[in-house]
Formats: sequence, structure tokens, C-alpha cells
Amino acid sequence: MTYTVNCSILLTELPLLERPAAAKAAGFDAVEFWWPFTEAVPADGDVDAFVTAVQDAGVQLSGLNFFAGDMPGGDRGLVSWTGRGREFKDNIDVVVAIGKRLGTKAFNALYGNRLEDSTPEEQDELALENLVAAAQGVAAIGGTVLLEPVSGTPAYPLKTAADALAVIGKVQAAGAENIKLLADFYHLAVNGDDVPAVIEQHAKDFGHIQIADNPGRGAPGTGELPLGEWIARSRELGYAGYIGLEYKAPAAQAFQWAIRPVAG
Repeated sequence: MTYTVNCSILLTELPLLERPAAAKAAGFDAVEFWWPFTEAVPADGDVDAFVTAVQDAGVQLSGLNFFAGDMPGGDRGLVSWTGRGREFKDNIDVVVAIGKRLGTKAFNALYGNRLEDSTPEEQDELALENLVAAAQGVAAIGGTVLLEPVSGTPAYPLKTAADALAVIGKVQAAGAENIKLLADFYHLAVNGDDVPAVIEQHAKDFGHIQIADNPGRGAPGTGELPLGEWIARSRELGYAGYIGLEYKAPAAQAFQWAIRPVAG
């Protein structure tokens, strides 16, 4: 099983730049991050330090988010945020530059919350424009934009796989083919989606899978979701990518579920 550790939600007891090495020490060869900076266009030195930390750790950066605003403050992306289109587009160049240096191919674009001072139609029109621009940007390095249903944020409009796939269809119709569904089994399950049906219908076309158990968004085995079965079925149906570990757990216990006895 090819796992990738989301170092924006795991190993957070450590400074961000130490987390790739900690993931490597725990036995993993790949990591993914939400946007690891506080602004859309960080200083060159900060970008260099991040790239160096990943390279020195000897891990692959398998995935990276576009800048999503103040995530701890409740923001969930700039894609549909009217008034911040320029900021998002400026971020694309930075994302592509990091992806080129680290060989990253998957880039998650959080859609953004609904706003009181904009209509859904205005936001969706902007989102289409921004997603096409993002897809065109990462296409230069062979990349794919990912679109993700999210739970826990009522103002976030993409709750189910169908919600995200409808947007993906519009982006593809506009000429940008390199956009795919990010199937986070935790978010889909919490939002009441039919995860087995989503897998049966779309697994071969998933751009990425992420996992956490429910309730609690903890490590696999701490809740009730049949994550192993869902992953295995996705593999059977053609999904060949990474499985992103995007759950909450203390560093000391974060990967105990993945430890297996050595055959002898």
C-alpha cells in the first residue's frame, strides 16, 4: 500500500519543516501538505526552505494545496471567493514552481465558502474561471487539479462527490481536462454520501484518495468506517494512486495502526 502522510494535520507537534523527515523516519516515502505558508505568494527564501526540507528528508511531495486563505479561521479556499481572483491566480505560479522543483503532480484547489455579499452564480462563474486557470497552469508540469467535497463547514457548497463532479464536468467542458475528484472517504461519509456507490462508479477516475476514520477523524481503526475495504475495492476498480493519511492523532501513536509483524 502506497501511503502519503499529510504533514499539515499529522506530526503537528513538530515545526513544519521537520515533519517530512519525521514522516520518513516513521517509514513513509511520500508526504502531502495543505498550503504550507500564510500568504498566497510567500518570500523566495521561505519557498526554498520548504523545498529543501522535503528534498533533504528524501521523500516525495505527492500533493500540495493551492492557497486556501486562513484555514484555522474557517476559510476553505479562494477558488470561488469574489474579490480575491488575482490573489488565487498569483498563487498558481508559486504552486507550479514548487511542483516543478519537487516533481509534484497533484494539486488540491479548495472551492471556498459561500459569501453573504456575492450570489452563488457569481461565485460559481469565478470558480470556473479560476479552476480552468489552475488546470492550465499545472498542465505545464504534467499536473492535475483536484476538487474535494468537504465536511464540517456548512458554508462550503461541495458536500458530495456529485457536487464536485458537476463542477469538474464544467471545467472539462471549458477545455481543461486535467481536473479530477479528490475522494476523501471521511468527508464523504460524514456528509452522508454513499461511499461504496461513489467507488463503484468513479474509482477508476479518482485523482486522489484521503482517509480518516469516523467518528472523530482519527486513525484507521479508531472508528467505524470500512476504510480497508473501500481502499481495496478502489484498487480493484483501477485506482492506482497514493492513499493520503489525513487524520488527527498524536505523533507518538499516529502510525501504530500501520505496524505489521515481520514474517519469519
